[in-house]
Amino acid sequence: MYAVIRAGGKQHKVAKGDVIEVELLKDGKKTVDFVPLMVVDDKGKTTAGASALKGAKVTAKVLGETQGEKLHIYKYKNKSGYRRHTGHRQRYSSIEISDIKLAASKAKAPASAKSEEEK
Repeated sequence: MYAVIRAGGKQHKVAKGDVIEVELLKDGKKTVDFVPLMVVDDKGKTTAGASALKGAKVTAKVLGETQGEKLHIYKYKNKSGYRRHTGHRQRYSSIEISDIKLAASKAKAPASAKSEEEK
């Protein structure tokens, strides 16, 4: 079973046990829940859409924080002596996917059974 989740403006395909890096999670929680955009079960059945995935969640454990590779930014204008150099290192949170749960589908009760329950 795998799922597609959205974290930090990006989409990630994850399965149970995967360790991925997402943009820095600022809350200090040890576990994080994501709402999946799509879930594919072991039989190959795809479930997508907000109404079909209502109640579904992907649980992940936060392992720690890391920094990405340094990016060098150069600015230069010819014949004017203008030169600038700066850098950037993106911070990431490492998370391990611990569980993927689909919402239990509820069977609809017949209309006559609903009216009897109300009485």
